[in-house]
Amino acid sequence: MSTGVNLKELAAELKLSPSTVSRALNDSYEISEATKKKVISMAEKLNYQPNPFARSLRENKSKTIAVVIPERMSNFFSKVVDGIEEVTQEHGYHLLVYCTHEDVDREKKIVNLLMNGRADAIVMSVSSQTSDISHLTRLHERGFPLVFFDRICPAIPTTKFITNDYESGFEGTKHLIQQGCRKIAFLMLSKELSITKERHRGYLDALRQAGLSPEPQLNITCCQEEEENIESIRKLLTGPNRPDGILSSVEKLALATYHAVKRTDLKIPNDLKIISFFSNLSIASLLNPSLTTITQPAFSIGEECAKLLIKKLTKPRQPDLPNQVITIPSHITIRSSTIVL
Repeated sequence: MSTGVNLKELAAELKLSPSTVSRALNDSYEISEATKKKVISMAEKLNYQPNPFARSLRENKSKTIAVVIPERMSNFFSKVVDGIEEVTQEHGYHLLVYCTHEDVDREKKIVNLLMNGRADAIVMSVSSQTSDISHLTRLHERGFPLVFFDRICPAIPTTKFITNDYESGFEGTKHLIQQGCRKIAFLMLSKELSITKERHRGYLDALRQAGLSPEPQLNITCCQEEEENIESIRKLLTGPNRPDGILSSVEKLALATYHAVKRTDLKIPNDLKIISFFSNLSIASLLNPSLTTITQPAFSIGEECAKLLIKKLTKPRQPDLPNQVITIPSHITIRSSTIVL
């Protein structure tokens, strides 16, 4: 039977009670070996498929891990989700992916929903608007296994996975300086994000080490609207204090910069050199000119988040997740956007 049967139908065929069949399938010591063999043989013959939802209710587990991300279009977050799923599928866990769309109110609603038992654990990167963390504090205090990645919440005592944002910001800025840049702009989405603060701190320290004075007007806070960002960057590039280098703290602003440059007479890299935090390597190499990137280990971050949670969920007597920050390094890939041939 290609469609299979349920537990009641299998029990009826065997002329046994559903509870006896269930215990036999679960290798209970209460059931004789002869009965177990009989039940398993018939289950295979009739293509019996267990109901995962019923089992979840019995075990008081949903066998689901929720992933909360700020945006869907970012290749970085897509790769993190792929990394998580690579691990969870091996252990019979499914993913529920929620997107906050950089809206803290939506983030709070999602967290409240998850506190009702929709998932056994949560992997999360906070929105760019998240400054009040009371909803996240409540979630953690309820005892939910909670892991942060990339945009972390330092005040919540749990495990956080990041890349080496300070060092990458420093090295990216240093590379621009080595290529002759003296007026370097820093593009960001939000001053509140942990990753932005660390990348910006590295940028400032690299400027100071090179004897360059940071210029506040070259710190550009962008928004979620692509056209607004393109126009803001275009105005920067055609204004009296035009930068000769740009460090973009997120990949979407690097792409906006390419669009903005097309609306000017400037040429990359002759007039403007660009380096960006980026995870979509296939796109980076296809851009014209190809983009120098600070390549983020998105897939590995997802894998490590999942491994930690699966251990917590499947191994008995596991302690609370440790309050620690785990760093998985990024690396710079130099391409044509910063090198004049």
